[in-house]
Amino acid sequence: MALVLKDKKKLVSRAGAGGGGGPRGGGETSSLRPKYVSKTPPCINACPNHNDVRGAITLIAQTEAYGRTFDQSFEMAWQLLSETNPLPSVCGRVCPHPCESNCNRLDMDGALSINNMERAIGDFALEKKLAFKKLSAEQHPEKIAVIGSGPAGLSCAYQLARRGYGVTVFEAFPKGGGMLRYGIPKYRLPPEILDAEIDRITALGVEIKYNTAVGREFPYEDLKKTYAAVFVGIGAHKGKSLGIPGEDAKNVFTATEFLNRVNSGEKVEVGKKVLVIGGGDAAIDAARVSRRLGAEVWIVYRRTIKEMPAIEHEIRGAEEEGVKFEFLVMPLEVMKNGDTATGMKIQRTELGEPDASGRRRPVPIAGSEFVLDATAIISAISQEPDFRGYDDLHSGRDWVKVDEFGRTNKDAVLAGGDVLDLGLVTIAIAQGRRAAETIHCQLRGLPVEAAALPPVVAKEKMNRAWFEKKERVAGQSDVAVEQRWANPDVEISTGFTREQAIEESKRCMSCGQCFDCGNCWTLCSDGAIVKPLVKGHPYSFKLEFCQGCKKCAEQCPCGYIEMS
Repeated sequence: MALVLKDKKKLVSRAGAGGGGGPRGGGETSSLRPKYVSKTPPCINACPNHNDVRGAITLIAQTEAYGRTFDQSFEMAWQLLSETNPLPSVCGRVCPHPCESNCNRLDMDGALSINNMERAIGDFALEKKLAFKKLSAEQHPEKIAVIGSGPAGLSCAYQLARRGYGVTVFEAFPKGGGMLRYGIPKYRLPPEILDAEIDRITALGVEIKYNTAVGREFPYEDLKKTYAAVFVGIGAHKGKSLGIPGEDAKNVFTATEFLNRVNSGEKVEVGKKVLVIGGGDAAIDAARVSRRLGAEVWIVYRRTIKEMPAIEHEIRGAEEEGVKFEFLVMPLEVMKNGDTATGMKIQRTELGEPDASGRRRPVPIAGSEFVLDATAIISAISQEPDFRGYDDLHSGRDWVKVDEFGRTNKDAVLAGGDVLDLGLVTIAIAQGRRAAETIHCQLRGLPVEAAALPPVVAKEKMNRAWFEKKERVAGQSDVAVEQRWANPDVEISTGFTREQAIEESKRCMSCGQCFDCGNCWTLCSDGAIVKPLVKGHPYSFKLEFCQGCKKCAEQCPCGYIEMS
């Protein structure tokens, strides 16, 4: 190919070194020129902790193209995820994955199975006994106290320890994990998985003092005499009562109390028929655990199944296990014989106008009362923190309030997790991480700033036609109901095999970030795009060759190129 001269500049052909080229369009198409703009994929944006799932999954998808082994890629993926989340195996089991509901592939052939991918990556790290690494060898003189070893406290302790701080966690219960251990059934989250991920955090030098109830045993302010900062992550372990007559019966439990006792190994007698009041995850968990104790179980809920806030997969699991539902009813009174509940008087409802939650408000129907008999009743309507010893951190019925950096109204006291508001485990992990970063910045004299994400890339800004349609890998099969009864603690969902995880990773479209497809270079007839000599290095532009035809931006599969 002959060399071309234009504007007194010598241009090289695409066949030359560096992937150069020259204009062939015969004149400028537009004055716009391309630029690379990294964007946030909807999955990362929807994740409260903004875990880089795109980066982790793409690492696995590109294994062979970059000459790595899959072990190397899985380890790299785990290292990337653990930058923000020290509990990927846990989250891969219990997170309701809002990331998937926002996947740009959702309406194309189904969202990427991000939750199963996170679990597969986390389980690989546990299998290989991978250890966390500190960010530097520097050890700071300040010590930090963390109250509570739930996901918020563990996240805060982890982020501080890897930055070189001595961290002591004070835990009221005999074991760590908070609601992860004492509120989630073992069939959903095996204790050995939780133990292994906690052990990896303590291996960084984090000390956990168990059976130490700060606030009840001694004032939390006393910690400030020894520690430079205090993080309060006590969780919400106190179940809310129904507020109806008769609920003081000895066989009426809150869901948090019931699940805590069962998970602690205590034998809880529920008899032959259990009524569970509520429609959230705690209600489903309490109902399914009660089935494993041999009871017939009814969930009593004041709205319909469409309004239930519980994870859909868990609702289906309860149905498979024979849990029955009584919808559009509300409790009025616990019927008793002495100090023992024998049933519940309930009233039918109909849905009215939406309330503050956005769901339609249940309206009682006069004259529709009836009684359901029961040998035990479990209230799963909500839960709240036990504020004994923390009264100065909240006002009235309000929970603890913090600013955007996790700081409370008390100097050097930060907070996160369910002590702020009931939320997802990923929210708690994000709040613990944010507080740790705030503590580090304040102690080191660095500015405390909020990190802004790049703009979110919408599916309309991508060339999704470039991607082959490919259905989700069929993983996460559930063990048969008969096996569940044979071993009530058996983990129900099996997750991905390694082969399934590898196959599913190839469905990721790397939304908003170059994944080295080369489409722009192939389509550019003017040689304005330079292909890197080393695979993995970024492509670049020779804007003096560009005619502004927009092909590169329009045909970029991931929406990484913009014209301006």
